[in-house]
Order: sequence, then C-alpha cells, then structure tokens
Amino acid sequence: MNKFELRKINSLLRKSLNQVEASDKIVLKIKSLSDFLNAKNILIFYPLKFEINLLELLKVEGKNFYLPKVKEDYLEICPYEGELIKGAFNIMEPLTKPVLPSVIDLAFIPALAADKDLNRLGYGKGYYDRLFSNPLFSAKKIAVINKELVVDKVPTDNFDIKVDAIITD
Repeated sequence: MNKFELRKINSLLRKSLNQVEASDKIVLKIKSLSDFLNAKNILIFYPLKFEINLLELLKVEGKNFYLPKVKEDYLEICPYEGELIKGAFNIMEPLTKPVLPSVIDLAFIPALAADKDLNRLGYGKGYYDRLFSNPLFSAKKIAVINKELVVDKVPTDNFDIKVDAIITD
C-alpha cells in the first residue's frame, strides 16, 4: 500500500472513531509520562476535526506550551498565550512571535498512521519532517494517534523522519 492509499483509508477510519474518548485517554497517559513531567517547553498541535485533541494539557501549570504556525513551506514554533486566529488550512494558530526550535524540550505530533518502527504518516505536505530536520530542533518527538491507526508498515521516503515514540489510546 502506498502513502496516498494509506492516508485515504486511515482518514475514513479515523472519522468513525470516538476522538473525545481517545483524546481523554491519551492526555491521561501524557500527564504521567516522565518526559512530560520533566519537560518545560512543550509543542502540541491544534487539532483538526477528527484528530486527537491535546488542548486539555494547556491547563497543566508550570509548563510553557507552543503551537505550530504555517509560514510558507515551514512550521514556526509560537508560544501559546491564549489568543488564537485561523491560519493556514483553517487551523487555529497563535498570534505570538515565533521562537527558535531549540526552545522545545518535547513535541507531540499528529499522525494519520504510525508503525512499530516509529515511522509516521502525516498529511503529505512535509511540514513536520522539515521541522525535525532543522538542526536547531532536538526535542523528543512523540506521535499521538488512535490505536486503530497503527499499521504494520508505513511506507517511507528518504526525507521522512521517524518519531521517538508513539502514544495511543
């Protein structure tokens, strides 16, 4: 199966899943992770309609949260300070000025598919792969995904960058 077919299949499957329940389970798991407990600066994402929703994490005190903002072909990392505006792809983005990727300690990343070898399938635009390949980005990368979207093998290209871990419901 190629990337296009896997995206199509998993996009349809994801629409049938209970994302509220899955998100609650994943948020609980994240809150007990030593990586999360030890991190100070955490990148999360604003969820699309059928994605895992990590926004509950924003209530955790003692952490600085950041959201990505699309700028041309790249993601900028912007502090979350409460105010958001609809940006590229109708995704809510912060109004704050971007920081260097080196600020981030831990990054939670959306995915349409992932496999046991820590390969992640995104939406095909390469935004996260470009972020991960930035020499200033050294944070631990964790894909958050419904357990039903984990597959035996994600097709990869030489520009695809693996995540460090996967969390499912």
